[in-house]
Amino acid sequence: MPSQRKVSPPPPAADRRLFLPVSRADMAARGWDAIDVLLVTGDAYIDHPSFGMAMLGRILEAEGHRVSILAQPDWQSADPFREFGRPRLFAGITAGAMDSMVSNYTARRRFRNFDMYSPGGKGGLRPDRAVLVYANRVREAFPGLPLVIGGVEASLRRFAHYDYWSDKLRKSWLLDAKADILVHGNGEGTTEEIARRIHGWVRAGADPKCLHPTLDGIRGTAVVKPSATALPVPHIELPSFEEVSADKAAFMRAALLIEKESNPLNSPLLVQRHGERAVWIYPPAEPMSTAQFDRVHELPYTRMPHPDYREGIPAWEMIRFSMANTRGCFGGCTFCAITLHQGRKVVSRSPESVLREVEQIQKLPGFTGVISDLGGPTANMYRMACSKPEVEKICKRSSCVWPKVCKLLDTDHAPQIDLLRRLRRKEGIKKVFVASGVRYDLANRSPEYIRELAAHHVGGQLSVAPEHTDPEVLRLMKKPPIEEYEQFRLSFEAESKQAGKEQYLIPYFISSHPGSTPEKMDSQADWLEERRYRLQQVQDFMPTPTTLATAMYYTGLGPDLKPLFVPKGERARRLQRAQLRAHAPESAAALRRRPRGRFRV
Repeated sequence: MPSQRKVSPPPPAADRRLFLPVSRADMAARGWDAIDVLLVTGDAYIDHPSFGMAMLGRILEAEGHRVSILAQPDWQSADPFREFGRPRLFAGITAGAMDSMVSNYTARRRFRNFDMYSPGGKGGLRPDRAVLVYANRVREAFPGLPLVIGGVEASLRRFAHYDYWSDKLRKSWLLDAKADILVHGNGEGTTEEIARRIHGWVRAGADPKCLHPTLDGIRGTAVVKPSATALPVPHIELPSFEEVSADKAAFMRAALLIEKESNPLNSPLLVQRHGERAVWIYPPAEPMSTAQFDRVHELPYTRMPHPDYREGIPAWEMIRFSMANTRGCFGGCTFCAITLHQGRKVVSRSPESVLREVEQIQKLPGFTGVISDLGGPTANMYRMACSKPEVEKICKRSSCVWPKVCKLLDTDHAPQIDLLRRLRRKEGIKKVFVASGVRYDLANRSPEYIRELAAHHVGGQLSVAPEHTDPEVLRLMKKPPIEEYEQFRLSFEAESKQAGKEQYLIPYFISSHPGSTPEKMDSQADWLEERRYRLQQVQDFMPTPTTLATAMYYTGLGPDLKPLFVPKGERARRLQRAQLRAHAPESAAALRRRPRGRFRV
């Protein structure tokens, strides 16, 4: 059971003076009488670059601002939010590394007792729809204080969106939170600009009437204006909240426009009206340069949980000895929010920065010489980019690798191979694992990369994600053909044998994805049986805000606006899980109740 998962205790506590303040006493120890920025998060405070609020806090600190962290506050009253006094500039709010509803509930809408981002793995330490709850408490504690919302939850709910857990459409989070501005995407540079502008606004007298004009026009943000406001050129107006509420085809058209207009190099202003108000969504922030990405990863993080925690934090256990060398993904899978949130342009760190981070990791207590993961959203997109920047500036493709790998995409794996070799040669490093999802259609273009991977960077099993076997479902997912997986499997097994290792691929599959009929699942079950796969786990499709697959789920329409089969209801979804795990005794009941088909008993 999730509640019984073992959580290791934290290592010896670090000096709390090295962390951002989490209490009034910490402020006093620094000689502060007030703070500039209050950052509220639904996650535990881990001072590590893998956690967005820690990164934002360190960036603002580096700009000279006094920043405090309020992590997982009791939201039953406003008192915990008053801990630090009224901030001089603003309060920034995030639900954490995940949408709070994804953190709190399973795909079957059951409450999770286990939370990766909480001490002891304890569930229930963040409220449902945390951004809205925290925003209400901040406004109660500090009336009139500028309120900035961001993170995955706010970012992916910036438009009118379908909420799976209430099974209804909801307005933009910007309106429901009554925030002054919403940050979409990762937001480091955007938040710096917001802080700079609010600082100027405060110095000019903090006239409430001037706040919104002060914050207008920042890339990577969304703001609210009266619907009657004149629209600039260029802009694209999405179907309104009222239109998407009345017409599912309008909702799908909006989703397709959002996906299409996600390139920061050519995206215009997007506008979506909600009654008498309109949400203006400015283009995504320009991707960081390598130098900027290096800088934010090399700020003075302790890389530890705050010493106030007396229990281990599972998410930290997973990443404590790992490193991210990329951000963004040009895969564009329709069920995944990474491209929508982080962007399709991959930003990569320099090898020198990665090697410097290794030296910091080597100083940590408990390090045994093993880097648990080197990667990012996709491990083998390091330093990959469009070979024609002039074409990239006007490109509207939502994926650089679907339906086929773009001929202009530089898929050279040499930079990553070189980085892995340099890490292996570093004194004190015994092993560097690659565990964050190899894109096999790209890897198939580099036999040398597969050879390096199999020989040096896999610990017996490598997880990959074909997700389905049916061509039509893979098309709806924007995933490569299953033949690409088979090619990679054969190459990986051959290279493993050549290296004298017995290693296997562990494929991940999704059940109940839109378009996946029981008959298509039958074919997938046959495919698994032929290869003697016995899946231990199956990922049940979870409709998360703003993804194209979620639009398919809600509307029952494909991207071509034609009717699409969607498995809905617990009985249909249970059957699909059972079809993928037909060998499991617990699947028998669902298969027996199937009205027709080869599993009928």
